[in-house]
Amino acid sequence: MSQNTGVLGGSVRYSPYDYAVHEDPYPFYARLRTEAPLYHNEDLGFWALSRHADVSMGFRDSARFSSAEGVSLDKLASGPQAHKTMSFLAMDPPRHTRMRSLVARGFTPRRVVEMEPRIREMAERYLDRARELSADGAEFDIISDFAGRLPMDVISDMMGVPVEDRDEIRRLADLLVHREEGVEDVPPAGIEAAISLFGYYSDMIAQRRRTPTEDLTSALLVAEIDGDRLTDEDIVAFLFLMVVAGNETTTKLLGHCLYWAWRNPDERAKVWSGSHTVEQWIEETLRYDTSSQMLARVTTTDVELHGGVIPAGDRVVLLVGSANRDPDVFDDPDRYDIGRDTSQIVSFGLGRHFCMGASLARLEARVSLEEWVKRFGSYDIDADGVRRVHSINVRGFASLPTTLDWRQG
Repeated sequence: MSQNTGVLGGSVRYSPYDYAVHEDPYPFYARLRTEAPLYHNEDLGFWALSRHADVSMGFRDSARFSSAEGVSLDKLASGPQAHKTMSFLAMDPPRHTRMRSLVARGFTPRRVVEMEPRIREMAERYLDRARELSADGAEFDIISDFAGRLPMDVISDMMGVPVEDRDEIRRLADLLVHREEGVEDVPPAGIEAAISLFGYYSDMIAQRRRTPTEDLTSALLVAEIDGDRLTDEDIVAFLFLMVVAGNETTTKLLGHCLYWAWRNPDERAKVWSGSHTVEQWIEETLRYDTSSQMLARVTTTDVELHGGVIPAGDRVVLLVGSANRDPDVFDDPDRYDIGRDTSQIVSFGLGRHFCMGASLARLEARVSLEEWVKRFGSYDIDADGVRRVHSINVRGFASLPTTLDWRQG
């Protein structure tokens, strides 16, 4: 096999560290699906599955596609210790079952549902602040002034992180996912950020042990099944996962919803006119340009696919973003079409690893965007100021400077 080519031949090359992929991965995915549905990057040591059927199979088949070494290609974030930063995301049964069941005792559906009034209050505050910025002639940025703040507030409220600490926690979370061009592992700044977050959450847990409160952290401390409880290490790992995965992905979802609606005014009109719902807008955005573009697995046995063999012990990436654009499942997949059937999206995974935070992410997005539509008749994004985040797993915007047109009355 020639270097960096798919099993079926051709010259397609794919690397999740490539800045060109960050800017627009979808042409790469289209070629992978057609030319190399089983792709091997020998330099970086991974295989990639890009078709919807294969990605879905990889999610559901946890016996052959193990999560025990984490979901990232970064060497420093992978291996037997990955669960220390990724919690149950980096576990297989029975360990995964135990951990997820215990966490679910604290992270309950009721706790999520009860967050709606508080989420709406946060959205109202940030969007009303946008009116003040506009009146003062200041620039409003969808990410830094809204989408990047609200999810961190929601997660922080749940966990019990004080308001004065949230900007710093968000800064550290951003450092964890950012990758400089040419860097193919967790950078020193990301390692330092991880150490700082571990220390912060360890101190917070110790404080809750002394003085319990009504937040999620305190609930996790007392979560119990047949006498089994979470360790401090378990709780730190889950809080770490929440602030990185829960915060970052929802920020990117909000940014993508507003960006792609702006780029497609006829589709945006469906929501503003009331002919289509905010929920439909969110689901099509999750399909069209999902926040989590890929998740890694490790094979536990040789896996035969598309005329090739993935050897046992090799890393495989499941290209979620590609699966959501597979023309065998979605008609005209490169068209942003609010109202299409999105029931087959894999944006939150499938099977036992289906994202526990999916309902919270959808709730945050729905409430936030309902408040947006209520306030703004239209808005215009400054295309020259748009900047993307550079990350291997997460896709989204770092900046979306925007002019707002307030509804009258």
